[in-house]
Amino acid sequence: MIRLFGRFLPGGGLALLAGLGLLVAQAAVSLDLPAATKQIKVLPIEESINPGTANFLARGIKQAEDEGAPLVIIQLDTPGGLVTSMRTMVKSIMNSQVPVAVFVGPSGAQAASAGVFVTLAADIAAMAPGTNIGAAHPVVAMGKDMDKTMDTKVVNDLVAFIKGIAEQRGRNVEWAEEAVRQSVSVTAEEALQLKVIDLIARDVDDLVAKLEGWPVRTKEGVKKLALKGIPIQPVEENLRDRVLKTISNPNIAYLLMLLGLAGLYFELSHPGAVFPGVIGGISLILAFYAFQALSVNYAGVLLIILGAILFLLEIKVASYGLLSVGGMVCLVLGSIMLFDTEGSGLRVAWSVLIPAVAVISGFFIGVAMLAMRAYLSKPRTGHEALVGEVAETREALAPRGKVFVHGELWNAVADDTIPAGTPVEVVGVENLWLKVKKIGDTRP
Repeated sequence: MIRLFGRFLPGGGLALLAGLGLLVAQAAVSLDLPAATKQIKVLPIEESINPGTANFLARGIKQAEDEGAPLVIIQLDTPGGLVTSMRTMVKSIMNSQVPVAVFVGPSGAQAASAGVFVTLAADIAAMAPGTNIGAAHPVVAMGKDMDKTMDTKVVNDLVAFIKGIAEQRGRNVEWAEEAVRQSVSVTAEEALQLKVIDLIARDVDDLVAKLEGWPVRTKEGVKKLALKGIPIQPVEENLRDRVLKTISNPNIAYLLMLLGLAGLYFELSHPGAVFPGVIGGISLILAFYAFQALSVNYAGVLLIILGAILFLLEIKVASYGLLSVGGMVCLVLGSIMLFDTEGSGLRVAWSVLIPAVAVISGFFIGVAMLAMRAYLSKPRTGHEALVGEVAETREALAPRGKVFVHGELWNAVADDTIPAGTPVEVVGVENLWLKVKKIGDTRP
């Protein structure tokens, strides 16, 4: 065949085949991937917004970009969360190379507080019937309104942020401002009428069907979505997402810190136990990993650590309980001050804080008492354990001989001659010799 082409075409058949191969390769590169290889990515977020959810969303969008997905759908149901994590999620959405749709669903779901910002930041905002959106006014850690000065600063900052998002996405700027300033909340139907969202869908499948041909503004210009026949794939959380989401809960991070301090405290007061020290070290590392992602007041951390140190000093210093009282005070104050979560709504729950402080204080005091009792108790092994014991002379001590004590025969010496079979008291040990005296003898 090659010889035939070479006979009729100048340059030979090899050159012809090479040219045809190059044309085929260029055509293959220019064609889009088949629709069957693409997938619509769905990221379910059904919890408070924290560093774990922010990391999960960023990873899901990056995966969609790498695989050439035509659309990312964030199925959202959240009561709110950390402002810092919300800002991270908004940046991930608004800088995504793949169109992003936020779907508040299923029915009964909500996009409250920080969820409002995430929803408005999407290229396409949708809600299911029976859902609501709004109530984005910031609160302090204990769920109460902030003082006037702080409230003004935080609210103005968030208003500017949400207005910028709404303006860029062409949504209702006035309503967005009211959601932050006045905590207004609306249903899905009201949100559609107010142009807060773009459409209402029953579920994800209905949403995908309604988005067929939907115009989306991209960096290359306005494009219409072509989603027909493309499968939907939920993105699963990996181990890192689950761990970060779990320990990013302030209650879990707080308990990890207390567990870590308790483990190290037990190891220092009872050297050689090993297991409590290992568990304590791991718990502290996880706690501080969570703290670097949360809004932590490190004055609270230092107070908790100081409390543990005071409990430890109780073992060495006779303070008659004053150091333990100081440790409890530091532990309580540090626990209250630990999280600086203004505007996030995340905090250590009182139902966790009070029992945790009570249990950990009892643990510290209990271990200190055990260590003090062991420190003051009489030795049970070694030469020191023989001092004060009653022995029996097996031969006359004149002044040397043998005595029987603790089931053993020992060489003994006395200041006076003591007949065999006489009970004697051990008053000292020196070079494997016991120094003894008669029972009732007041001489040392």
